Amino acid sequence: MSESPPGPVIARPAASLLVLREAASGPEVLMGLRGAGHKFMPNRLVFPGGAVDPGDHGAPVARPLPIGVLTRLQLSATPELAAALAAAAARELEEETALTLGAPPDLGGFDYICRAVTPEASPMRFDARFFVVDASAVSGDIAGSGELEDLRYFSVAEALALDLAFATRSVMERLQIWRTMTPQARLAETRVPVILNRAWVWEG
Repeated sequence: MSESPPGPVIARPAASLLVLREAASGPEVLMGLRGAGHKFMPNRLVFPGGAVDPGDHGAPVARPLPIGVLTRLQLSATPELAAALAAAAARELEEETALTLGAPPDLGGFDYICRAVTPEASPMRFDARFFVVDASAVSGDIAGSGELEDLRYFSVAEALALDLAFATRSVMERLQIWRTMTPQARLAETRVPVILNRAWVWEG
């Protein structure tokens, strides 16, 4: 009797944080290059982020996520996981860049711009949520931990001119759409754009 082929790898919850600042030449986002030794997306320019750790569940915060952000996260996550995703984004930022949102972190300036699920055929999969925060909310000096190389603020135009991974390019393009929205429109948003099998779909 032949064995059934294995099913797709379960996607691990993960979070990335886009630290955005407005420069004279245009918007800039903090990014770094993943080293060649990484199993997932080696030699690719990415935003700080990573998988949710057990310690992110129930982690203390100075100020919680805005209610609208939390509501949209809960379209695809339990309340506990929604909070853990934001905590993971703050933790990964500090671990990978030495920039901090405080101890405990202040999540009140976060917005949630999109979600991306690694295709089912991939041997390593993540269900990643992408947050954005203004650079004025973070403090400290950039000091890489070794996980990300060439860690600095890239202009959006500069990053888009590089060989970005499909998901990274798509998130960056989504950020540009988000920037054109008024604060009122962002608050009124009830749906979440999701990259699923390399195509955009709407959640909610």
